[in-house]
Amino acid sequence: MSFQTRDVEINELMKIDLRNGVIIDGFPSIGLVGSIVSNYLVNIMQLEQIGIMDSPYFPTISLIRNREPNNPVRVYGGKIERDGEDPLKIAIFVSEFQPSSDMIKPIATSMLNWAQSQMASLVVSPEGLAVEDMVVPPSQNQDKLDVYAVGSTIHARLYFEPYEDIKPFDEGVISGVAGVLLNEGKKRVFDVISILAEAHESYPDAKAAARIIEALDTSILHLKIDTDPLYKEAEIIEESIRRFQQQKEAADKRAKGPKTISPMYG
Repeated sequence: MSFQTRDVEINELMKIDLRNGVIIDGFPSIGLVGSIVSNYLVNIMQLEQIGIMDSPYFPTISLIRNREPNNPVRVYGGKIERDGEDPLKIAIFVSEFQPSSDMIKPIATSMLNWAQSQMASLVVSPEGLAVEDMVVPPSQNQDKLDVYAVGSTIHARLYFEPYEDIKPFDEGVISGVAGVLLNEGKKRVFDVISILAEAHESYPDAKAAARIIEALDTSILHLKIDTDPLYKEAEIIEESIRRFQQQKEAADKRAKGPKTISPMYG
């Protein structure tokens, strides 16, 4: 079956029941947070591919994994059993490419149209908040980044309001697919939530992705997801960056050379 919205089409490879389920937007954001979150959840839940999102304006590439070709935008889904609760019905959009500005609205609109056609109850968009200072202090490895959330409706905000470690995003700008999803959700009175964490723009921020997954799991998924592998990956990335910064500082000092003293003549 196919669902089309102005140059963007979602083709279902497999039909699953998503009534009252959760849809997650996995397009890249600052620090590639959206892509990291979506890929990690797909792997840890062992979800099957159920569809693709396609457009004549998407990159003309095939991603080869395990000897199989993959579209630039894939949809994975399934039903996950939970202790003491109804099974979680979930679908996750996964992409590694940053859509051009003129494709953002069609992508977000198509995703929301499809979510409503499946009678899902919620769309979630992970997002990174830009960090100005790119220096990574050693002590930061042990600190927990702040996580924020904003909802398109009063009902959407009820998902995260009970949790003190998820702060309301009171004021600011959310751009890209996440921003359009929030605006469209408000217009349609459909629940959309964006969960945000501070992320570095210049490299994949696994720590920000881990914090978002923790907040998402606590407030919505309730699966007790292990995020330790992401924190370990974040430490490796940050140590590599610190080493690079130290090498660069040393190289800059060498380039300046020793200070010279001008002779005094009487």
